[in-house]
Amino acid sequence: MKLLPVETALTFIEPGPLTLVTTFDAKKPNVMTISWTAAIDFNQHILLATGPWNYSFNALIKTKECVVCIPGPAMLKTAVKIGMLSGQTTDKFQKLHLKTYPAQQVKAPLLGGCIACLECRVTDYIASYGLVILQVLCVWKNERCRDTRLLHAVGDGTFTADGEKFCLRPLMKAKLPPGL
Repeated sequence: MKLLPVETALTFIEPGPLTLVTTFDAKKPNVMTISWTAAIDFNQHILLATGPWNYSFNALIKTKECVVCIPGPAMLKTAVKIGMLSGQTTDKFQKLHLKTYPAQQVKAPLLGGCIACLECRVTDYIASYGLVILQVLCVWKNERCRDTRLLHAVGDGTFTADGEKFCLRPLMKAKLPPGL
């Protein structure tokens, strides 16, 4: 074993997949890149970490709704560009030629080109940690996406894409919730 600086910890434990979170305030839609996400229970609650430093945060907290979009490898550069721009000064949809679709249960748009889009409502916000708890209301899968590997930010400007899949469903049958 080799001792590393404590700052490298996140490069080993970076949580869920890279996401693009769309919001809609009274004026316009926006999209932000979030890499700190996680599933937190079997009742379709997820969390993401964000705060006032993200322009979309105010719309997220005010409207209490968003769409969490899951980009695949084909959208990686676009996802990084989204994260490098501020919605306060830039219409990211126009600048990056993003295709949107209307959501069913929230005002924020679905984002074309993504593997899936999850319409969500905010159920809680834990300010001290910047954790936004979301209830997934509706799930959309993009049947046109061929490369459905999930992207993960390593935390140092590099990314990985999931690779080989291992099916242990028979072994886990007693723990899987209904519908999966």
